[in-house]
Amino acid sequence: MSTAAAAIRVGVGGWTYEPWRDNFFPAGLPHSRELEYASRRLTAIEVNGTYYRTQSPKSFAKWRDETPDGFVFSVKASRYATNQKVLADAGDSVRRFVDSGIAELGAKLGPVVWQFMPTKRFDAADFGAFLGLLPTRVAGLPLRHVMDVRHPSFVAPEYLALARRHGVATVFADSDEYPSFCDLTGSFVYGRLMRTEPEIETGYPRKAIDRWAERARLWVAGDEPDDLPRVEPRSSKRAQARDVFLFFISGAKERAPAAAMALLERLDQAGGR
Repeated sequence: MSTAAAAIRVGVGGWTYEPWRDNFFPAGLPHSRELEYASRRLTAIEVNGTYYRTQSPKSFAKWRDETPDGFVFSVKASRYATNQKVLADAGDSVRRFVDSGIAELGAKLGPVVWQFMPTKRFDAADFGAFLGLLPTRVAGLPLRHVMDVRHPSFVAPEYLALARRHGVATVFADSDEYPSFCDLTGSFVYGRLMRTEPEIETGYPRKAIDRWAERARLWVAGDEPDDLPRVEPRSSKRAQARDVFLFFISGAKERAPAAAMALLERLDQAGGR
């Protein structure tokens, strides 16, 4: 997906979750209209179901048609590609996923998320071979890839250099459970905000929401925040404007939509697109 100008998009993981039918979706809303409803209050959704099973081109086309212009789906790639013991052998699985119909999303196709097991250690040669398998386009659409690495061995300058060489982004996880480092390795920012708390109506405290809005504005303008964990020192050079994707995922999942909407409101994007 390409955009004329850099944008901040905020959302959640998926749109089918039973507790949301009590605190997000209107009472009596047909389940078949939940994506339609969510996509008009958020600006992006990370699709997790594609990690577990192959979706049909018809499903991707349906999601595209149910959502408004400007809405974006990030799509989690198949686990059969990322859970390989030898990542260099994942070529067939990578191709099957990329050719599964994601191009049906058209302009609504956002980043492709490649999520690795927490036990997967960084091996420069093998990981580099995997990155070399990732296509740059599908059916004429440009592809943007983001790595969700979950082993502490990736918190290293060697990983950053490899990711930058291949032009892939790295997930920033706002989490104590997974490695958390905000060094930029690609042309966009991708954050998974995982600290929602059940007792807070907006998931994150208001001050934390305000701070995430400030960080997002810095990133989209080509700058970087100075209060997040890093591997390497923050660059003093301002880069070009970049797209920013922030998803409230995990933690108290029942609070994720409220957190996303609170952040959109703070960014003066209330109501989605």
